[in-house]
Amino acid sequence: MSETQVANKEYSTGLNQYLKAYVPMIQKQIAEDGDTFDDYSRYCVVAAMGEIISMVHNSGADPSTINPNNMNDILLSVARLKLNANAVPRECYFQIRNVNVAAKGQPAKWEKKIEFNIEGDGYDALTARYGRNVKKVYTYWAVREGDSFIPPKRKGLEVTPPEWEESGKGKVVKVVYPIEYTDGHVEYHIAERADVAKNLAAHINQNMQNETFGICADRYKATDKQKQEIAAKKREIMDKIRELADVEAILSCDELKPFISPSWSEYQSQESMIIRKMRNNIMKKIPKDFGSSVVARTYYTVDDALYREVQQEIAENGNAEEFVPEPPQIEEKPAPKTVADVTAGQKQKEPIPAEKKEQPLPDFMKAGDM
Repeated sequence: MSETQVANKEYSTGLNQYLKAYVPMIQKQIAEDGDTFDDYSRYCVVAAMGEIISMVHNSGADPSTINPNNMNDILLSVARLKLNANAVPRECYFQIRNVNVAAKGQPAKWEKKIEFNIEGDGYDALTARYGRNVKKVYTYWAVREGDSFIPPKRKGLEVTPPEWEESGKGKVVKVVYPIEYTDGHVEYHIAERADVAKNLAAHINQNMQNETFGICADRYKATDKQKQEIAAKKREIMDKIRELADVEAILSCDELKPFISPSWSEYQSQESMIIRKMRNNIMKKIPKDFGSSVVARTYYTVDDALYREVQQEIAENGNAEEFVPEPPQIEEKPAPKTVADVTAGQKQKEPIPAEKKEQPLPDFMKAGDM
């Protein structure tokens, strides 16, 4: 048996062991939430587990080093949202990050963490499944620079459908999603290429999380002054992005290239990434009704970049400064009065008796009249 066959056999055996360990736990947790762990949820979990184990295996890491709680949370999210990692195009993807799990003030302790993200077609699937009053999500239109496109027009509640004539020339400048609703009407949701600059800005900001710009070796050990300098440099870069305000200009800026991932910067994947972001910008805005607070919370946890950023900020900076309560302000109060003080005060307040005046006798009581 060749080394490749041995490795594949070990991988297959390891995958089965993980499935036997995690699938029953996922099923139990979903049942406790009051939801159903159906066959498709199980299939999505199996597909996700296979993708994760393969990814970790190919990176040269040992799957046993992955935090079990992290793995459980990822698989639970996949099962609740029913996103298929084996779908083509993909509905979700996974990536490995090294994170510092040491407590504040302790030596760094790095651990591999799996992150779960929704892919472009995953948003289509979620909108088709959970979109409020959505009956059908049609295939999107990729409108290019050389195409003839007349946008939809509204007259009161009436909507004139857009007109699109393809040329196949130029970059994709907008994406249009026709979506049919349960009452029969069709809405045409449009995203512009120019708006992707905001997505790219968020991507760069995320990639600068651990950047120190040579100010210090480790941002976790930075002094307050160094932290201020790092923050100022980040603001300078974000101001530069706002000044450029154009996707192509941002991607071609040499100063920003170190913070742009290959999926954005490489020629063969750049256009696909921009189209994907336009699609996502539409689908994220479609109202959804998940029918379960647990599923809804899972979606927002996975989807909301701001939520993840806040949680990361809390985890990294929580209790960073020691809380020293201010000493209580002691109010000076007069000494309590004794009984003697009270009675003395009462004596002082007693009214002075009025001087008695002798009243004149009536005439009949005077001596002369007796």
